[in-house]
Amino acid sequence: MAAKRKPHTGTGRFISGVVEGFYGRPWTMEQRTELFKREQKWGLNTYLYAPKDDYKHRMYWRDLYSAEEAEQLVALISAAKQHDVEFIYAISPGLDITFSNPKEVAALKRKLDQVREFGCTAFSLLFDDIETEMCPADKQAFSSFAHAQVAVTNEVYQHLAEPETFLFCPTDYCAAFCTPNVLQSSYLNTVGEKLLPGIDILWTGPKVVSHKISVESIEEVSSVLKRAPVIWDNIHANDYDPQRLFLGPYKDRSTELIPKLRGVLTNPNCEFYPNFVAIHTLATWCRAPAVAGPRDVEMGDEEQDPSYSPQKALTLALTDWLQEFMSTDQPGGHCCPPARLKKESSEEEPMQTDVGESSSYVPGPGENPLYTAEPLTLDDLKLLSDLFYLPYEHGTTARTMLQELHWLKNNRQAAETEVTADWHSRAQQFDDMCEAVVQMFNRLSNAPNRRILYDLYNYICDIKSGVGLARAYVKTLGGQGRPSAQIMNNDPEPWGFRGGLSGEFQRMLPGHGNRDLFRDPPMTAVYCIRPYCPEDKMEVQKIFREMQRAGEGKAPLMAQPPLISDGLSAGEICPSPQCALVLEDEIGMCGYALGLTDAKPAAAKIQRAVSEQFPSVVTLQVLPRVTDPSPAKKMIGRLLSSIKSSGSRGAFCEVRKNDRRMLDFYTKLGSFKPVQMDGLPQDVLAMATSL
Repeated sequence: MAAKRKPHTGTGRFISGVVEGFYGRPWTMEQRTELFKREQKWGLNTYLYAPKDDYKHRMYWRDLYSAEEAEQLVALISAAKQHDVEFIYAISPGLDITFSNPKEVAALKRKLDQVREFGCTAFSLLFDDIETEMCPADKQAFSSFAHAQVAVTNEVYQHLAEPETFLFCPTDYCAAFCTPNVLQSSYLNTVGEKLLPGIDILWTGPKVVSHKISVESIEEVSSVLKRAPVIWDNIHANDYDPQRLFLGPYKDRSTELIPKLRGVLTNPNCEFYPNFVAIHTLATWCRAPAVAGPRDVEMGDEEQDPSYSPQKALTLALTDWLQEFMSTDQPGGHCCPPARLKKESSEEEPMQTDVGESSSYVPGPGENPLYTAEPLTLDDLKLLSDLFYLPYEHGTTARTMLQELHWLKNNRQAAETEVTADWHSRAQQFDDMCEAVVQMFNRLSNAPNRRILYDLYNYICDIKSGVGLARAYVKTLGGQGRPSAQIMNNDPEPWGFRGGLSGEFQRMLPGHGNRDLFRDPPMTAVYCIRPYCPEDKMEVQKIFREMQRAGEGKAPLMAQPPLISDGLSAGEICPSPQCALVLEDEIGMCGYALGLTDAKPAAAKIQRAVSEQFPSVVTLQVLPRVTDPSPAKKMIGRLLSSIKSSGSRGAFCEVRKNDRRMLDFYTKLGSFKPVQMDGLPQDVLAMATSL
């Protein structure tokens, strides 16, 4: 029998806080209790319990909690109350519930009754991320999916005596999911009309992860839902990409939204401790004073909101977070300081069994000084935040580093002669920024609070490695030492390339890279390198003739001395097995690389000698539309690898001196060097590489 119904009074309290609603390892009970302390300190008032990987929240929602689990939830709900945080218990039955089956609804009520016995007074039903197709039984009982969800939600809400706080998450929980749009969505209109008015509705904004949430968009959805929504904000969520972490401020949500919302809950990073910034800045946003009157500025302008500055909120959060990094007197902190931090005075003398062994080591003259860890600084945390900012933007320093790397790469490749002083100056500035990342990593690694470090470590280790590769590449471009083995070697160590199998898959897909946050570089075309087959002969000849015509400004092809490689390109000589590749883009074939493992017979026909040291010949051509040198480099690399596997000691190429494009290409490869060959025409240059 349903509990006695009470009227919904509606306090108008603005719901603010955190939803633990991500996929992945749930937070521990200790971490949640710490969250309640933070929320109370910062003025937030709500915690929504909805971890996707709590089996009894979602997958096995019908199962009651065991005695041990019940004890933990009772303690958690009690801890929330002690810190004036409302604990909302959420359940997600949508994976497999039959809405029309009374036994299923009874199981749902029984489960929520159990949680109510734990002391919980606020609840939520979530129908997010589920299939929208109803089973045959539900199709007979309900006219639509929305009607089925609303009927069960209303019944459960009334069974629980219409609690003051009761949240409903629709399946179409953002504008992007609505068909054909928010205003005309039959699903949302049904929810708005049929869901009891005391039930609040969760909404993520224009998208699942919304870049910006405008006042107009909230007014629109509110008119359909017949109530102000509670924002479930995924701006700091990272469960969809294990390589990302978000340490930027809560932003791109005007404080004008506050009076038009029922509340805001952030669903942040999976890792608990790095969420300090996300939650701290949300609290600052929620406390922003109301400002009357229209504003003449657009969203995105840093000073567009006189009540809230994201950068000021970030600085406040990082300043407070720095104190936590330096603290060791918290649960989870290590018991002894890392490396050699500044010693604190103590009245208690340590127990010593051997004075000679236990006394502090003092290095002698000429010996290495003791290692002393430098303390973490606020600038370090600002840099960390810049490197791991927000889903739709990098921080200022990260953007600058990308822009500088792009400039250094393009301007060095375009230079025909020695690089300029300006290039070297900017290269040094880039190197300084890279060094700052390394030093930030070192100081973070030695921070006393190890529990924060352990949540961050995979991310900061990855960015340090990525920055190191870029740093080595710029040094190579500037001619400082030999090329880095990590970048240039065809057989690198595993830390010299990123991404594993996931990275391999993405690099093979057509859309890879076209959504990078760094917008300045042009989108890279997608190229395919594949083995040559007999059907490609005509296309290869076509490319060969086109490139020859492009160079006829100097002399007609018939007037030019023959090359061994001309016979390969023209189809007069067949390439050696596994020594022929073609390059394709979205238009069609755009290049080729061909080779002969033994060039002596072909050379003899045109009275040319071949060196014993370089018995193989290669030729390569790409059409002018291929502006990226990488595909050609990959082709020649694969071709040389095949020639080497045949037992050849070296390979050469022939380049006409007026062909500046190919001369530049082989020169920049670094491995091909000019060599002398008997019988070579005066206007032809031979370049060779040992294998």
